[in-house]
Amino acid sequence: MGIPIVRQCELLSLPRSTYYYNPREPDIYNDLLMRLIDEQYTKTPFYGVPRITEWLKRQGHPVNRKRVGRLMRVMGLEGIYPKRNLSQASKEHKIYPYLLRGLEIDHPDQVWCSDITYIRLRQGFVYLVAVMDWFSRYVLSWELSVTMDRDFCVRALDKALEISRPEIFNTDQGSQFTSKDFTDRLKDHDIRISMDGRGRAFDNIFIERLWRTIKYEEVYLHDYQNVKEAFSSLYEYFLFYDKERLHSSLGYCTAGEVYFKDRLVLPTEN
Repeated sequence: MGIPIVRQCELLSLPRSTYYYNPREPDIYNDLLMRLIDEQYTKTPFYGVPRITEWLKRQGHPVNRKRVGRLMRVMGLEGIYPKRNLSQASKEHKIYPYLLRGLEIDHPDQVWCSDITYIRLRQGFVYLVAVMDWFSRYVLSWELSVTMDRDFCVRALDKALEISRPEIFNTDQGSQFTSKDFTDRLKDHDIRISMDGRGRAFDNIFIERLWRTIKYEEVYLHDYQNVKEAFSSLYEYFLFYDKERLHSSLGYCTAGEVYFKDRLVLPTEN
């Protein structure tokens, strides 16, 4: 007898709403355009609607700026130049200053960071959030969601805080991260809150590099049929990323080796 779906979701820490996600009716040409936009934007995150439009035309797609802008909004990519704008700011939420400028980051748990990216499926897409230690590049937690609500970001934060606690937590100014639920979690643990400056693409540079790595080493090499397949494949990749992938910037150590260097026990799973 198979494991019930409810139990499967519990074991995978995957919300049932995400598991049961049914993609919209396919629009083959728009799906193609969104795939192209995703790949080019990953290469050149400083490209806005005008440049993406002209690039698509060079690839033989006679699109106008209105259509490209609409697709990029669906993907969560249109926004403040030049940074991705998956998470929109909320006027009701407090914005915190950027605390990392000029700061020497020289040990694990000094700074954690988090961000959201778009992950394509065969039809439709999901969003991925991750929490990463800035110094070691270790990914402490991650979550998938079919919507841009704050809940999946809070879940990722809670999972990371089960491992340790940083001195500073850095994000962009998106409503998911400026929400009271998210910032109160940080304050309850006496964690200083840092937020990227508006339009500053490199304030959270290491997690931007993480997204590029995931896209090229995992996402673009596969064609996820559904959310469950995306989750399973990303689960295996993050285990590899944390425990096996050698980082030249870390002296060819793994992220896990650097993050847990002075700890007695290493976790058995991500």
